Amino acid sequence: MHKRTKINITITVLLLGMACMFTAVVTDYWAVLSPHVEHYNQTCEAAHFGLWRLCKKYIYMTENTGHGCGPLSLPGEENCTYFRHFTPGEDSEILDYKTQKEYNISAAAISIFSLFFMFLGILCVMGSCTGKGKGKRRDYLLKPAGMFYAFAGLCAFISLEVMRQSVKRMIESTETIWIEYDYSWSFACACSGFVLQFLAGLTLFVLAMPQMPRNAWETCMDAEPEQVE
Repeated sequence: MHKRTKINITITVLLLGMACMFTAVVTDYWAVLSPHVEHYNQTCEAAHFGLWRLCKKYIYMTENTGHGCGPLSLPGEENCTYFRHFTPGEDSEILDYKTQKEYNISAAAISIFSLFFMFLGILCVMGSCTGKGKGKRRDYLLKPAGMFYAFAGLCAFISLEVMRQSVKRMIESTETIWIEYDYSWSFACACSGFVLQFLAGLTLFVLAMPQMPRNAWETCMDAEPEQVE
């Protein structure tokens, strides 16, 4: 397969990874929380949340569905509240401020770094595709692009781990009623974004590297002869 074809395929995979990560950042289904339901024919309070807000849904349970309070596809009244990350004390009814809020702030901030590295990668790829030079004169921009995408993938992974710890703290906190949780499709999108961007970023970096000589004599044979005075 030609080198340029490999690069184009890698960039396509990176675009898919960026779409997955962007979808994860702007949606609120990283985790679904549920209380234990002992009695049916009554309303229970489920919740789902992402990096920026938590949504509570009041569902009237008529029978045991095997999903605790839910699933969320059941009809019910929903109320969403944005996290006030930088206003101390105003999330006391939603988050345990001493343990939970710091995790959520960290996950949101690291995801912004991931998007920033993605943006830098896009600029480098666009510069490579629209440059006037050909071959090696354009491929040099793909090297930093590959590293930026790898860094974006690493930031996505750190954000995933911080969010996982956030969910764990929320379940263990005595300030919340939720004792069961499931990671939802936004979390799966972030996982896909991490894998695609990190692996494809490293692949792009390797493809943009100059080709190594097949044997030690190629470099010597291709070198220009020295001028003898």
